[in-house]
Amino acid sequence: MTNIPINADRLWASLMEMAKIGATKKGGNCRLALTDVDKEGRDLFVRWCKDADCDVTIDAVGNIFARRPGTDPSKAPVMMGSHLDTQPTGGRFDGVLGVLAGLEAIRTLNDHAVETEAPVEVVCWTNEEGSRFAPAMMGSGVFTGVFELDEIRVKTDLDGLAFGDELERIGYAGAETPGSHEVGSYFELHIEQGPILEAEDRTIGVVTAAQGQRWYEITVTGQESHAGPTPMPVRRDALLAASKIVQEVNRIGHHHPPHACATVGQMLVSPNSRNVIPGSVFLTVDFRHPVDETLSNMDRTLKAFSATLAKENQVRIDIVDFWYFPPTPFSDGCIEAVREGAKAAGLGYMDIVSGAGHDAVYIAGVAPTGMIFVPCEDGISHNEIENATPEDCAAGCQVLLHAILARAEALD
Repeated sequence: MTNIPINADRLWASLMEMAKIGATKKGGNCRLALTDVDKEGRDLFVRWCKDADCDVTIDAVGNIFARRPGTDPSKAPVMMGSHLDTQPTGGRFDGVLGVLAGLEAIRTLNDHAVETEAPVEVVCWTNEEGSRFAPAMMGSGVFTGVFELDEIRVKTDLDGLAFGDELERIGYAGAETPGSHEVGSYFELHIEQGPILEAEDRTIGVVTAAQGQRWYEITVTGQESHAGPTPMPVRRDALLAASKIVQEVNRIGHHHPPHACATVGQMLVSPNSRNVIPGSVFLTVDFRHPVDETLSNMDRTLKAFSATLAKENQVRIDIVDFWYFPPTPFSDGCIEAVREGAKAAGLGYMDIVSGAGHDAVYIAGVAPTGMIFVPCEDGISHNEIENATPEDCAAGCQVLLHAILARAEALD
């Protein structure tokens, strides 16, 4: 079975067909979660799954499961997948590669009439990106009990539209209870979204763990006043204080090399007028590190700095711990299945830690989980110029097929 080749041309054609949905002028994709184009992408995926003789079910948070039966229906399925939603200026491969590679693995099994003991499934998780509705990874989070369904359904976008209403509007509020779907093991193929594999000239990244993350929402409140008559020494400038937080976040990231990442990604200034001293600033902070102790140290440093800054600048600083998940090691058995798959395919590989969050992080809490990375050009992702080669996509899919075959015949 290790010699069964996936259909590389079919995989690439499927990727390019999906890329037409929500295509942007710069060659990327914009398929925000639960929009009309997200529905169009989901509809195409479901049609392809049914064409591959899969049984399709949908749960109440909109996760889509497509099952290829095994010879032993009592076995929990080996699952593959990722997401179809994108960033506003996203690329053609982030998420979608894992979904359509899973579908290609099933198509290949069909082509060669291969039977597996356990069922094999491909899943599309809802709202992994967290761009339109925050936080990220909502579908897998509800599935694994990290979030409550009712809590997620009332989340709103910037236009005040509720997640639950939009899910129903596009027709993907399914009847299945999230989490009731068994998972024997789970694999997720993804572009690396970083430069390491390309720099090391390796085709396959064997993902051993994912970094922990802490997200914050910070509001700095000062006092609005006229930009002309207000003397510099008496100003309570919220933007000035916020700028110092930005610098401190950057310093914290540099203070914990080589793995720490620290980012201020969003800032809203009020009243946002050129001749008014800003009275309020909202900003977001994203901390990441593979060691939880270090991540906690970054947390303490930010909060201590902010407390001192508030006193020195006569402003109020409110920090909300918006989202946290700890560093997540993946299953030894699944990691080994990926390594053996790379060896069987004759591909260069290396162990790697994921710098980004993925649905696999939450699934690892309920089932043995592994991830496979392939290179992306210049390590660029969440960008319309995001790119991966047909050869690397096919190589990742081939390793995915090897891994799921190993697990579908001998589950934990």
